[in-house]
Amino acid sequence: MNINLGSIEQKILNEERLSGQEGLYLFEQADLLWLGMMANHVRRRKHPQRKVTYIIDRNINYTNVCVASCNFCAFYEKVGGEKAYVLNNDEIASKIEETIALGGTQVLMQGGLNPALKIDYYEELFNFIRSNFPGIRIHSLSPSEIAYVAKISKLTLEETIRRMHEAGLASIPGGGAEILVDRVRKVLNANKTRTDDWLEVMATAHRMGLKTTATMMFGHVETLSERIEHFLRLRQLQDQTGGFTAFIPWTYQPENTELGGEKTSAHDYLRTLAISRLMLDNVPNLQVSWVTMGDKIAQVALEFGGNDFGSLMIEENVVSAAGANFRLSLEQIRRLISDAGYEPHQRDMEYNLLN
Repeated sequence: MNINLGSIEQKILNEERLSGQEGLYLFEQADLLWLGMMANHVRRRKHPQRKVTYIIDRNINYTNVCVASCNFCAFYEKVGGEKAYVLNNDEIASKIEETIALGGTQVLMQGGLNPALKIDYYEELFNFIRSNFPGIRIHSLSPSEIAYVAKISKLTLEETIRRMHEAGLASIPGGGAEILVDRVRKVLNANKTRTDDWLEVMATAHRMGLKTTATMMFGHVETLSERIEHFLRLRQLQDQTGGFTAFIPWTYQPENTELGGEKTSAHDYLRTLAISRLMLDNVPNLQVSWVTMGDKIAQVALEFGGNDFGSLMIEENVVSAAGANFRLSLEQIRRLISDAGYEPHQRDMEYNLLN
């Protein structure tokens, strides 16, 4: 097959699907501004109105105990560690009350693979939140956490998700995807879910009617072809289920981690974001990452395929532990969107506009 930018551009304009080989060609050969132009074309086709969305929610890291020991993570504590914790209900309630006071509609509960927390813990936690804060959506737990809870509780994935859903779990975030290639996952996290396991949690949730998001953390040990493989695996599952509401790529943050290394450049971030918009033709929304890239690059990213500015992120501990210290207020988020030439609109997890 003769691949060139002209033939790829024609396929994009004709709304034809790009192959993995064409995606890799874009990484290796395409000019950054051309990529931005093509990704922006797709973004305008999917979202013709000049609206950029955001959500007001809070990451609540209910525990920092994790047996996965991922070498890119600066947040986790080992079992019995001096700084190990599990938040109690009063602490969680206080965080949710603050979220609601700031106009929040959702909590993202994420922790680690904590062997002391089996299915009953999550049922009690979600029932507590639902009973006391019925207006808050519980968008929580990564596929890795869910798979681990199923394992230590001796339950099937379907039974685990069903029981969590009945207790109040409404949707699942895409954390723990990193790169969906087992070679990479073995280098990063020997004690965590493999590619097929991560995808099976999502497929099971989708079959049960739960929406989820998908993510990618890049810029560490993966190759460009492995980034493309990540896109292809997500695209394949989305063809089957249609359950992903958004794709959220962000860059690896190396500070304070065992893995170390260098931060990914803005150039590489924008290239990867644009190519993800071109490859993931069946995922409706693409979120920019001001948390790892800062406000100005996030504004630029709105011209490279992004249509969502992500979360106000009232609290975030995992990425910040690895050196990402950007913080924005709601007023700043709305102003940045407006200054970039778009209308800011608050949304929920399923991209219904709230204002």
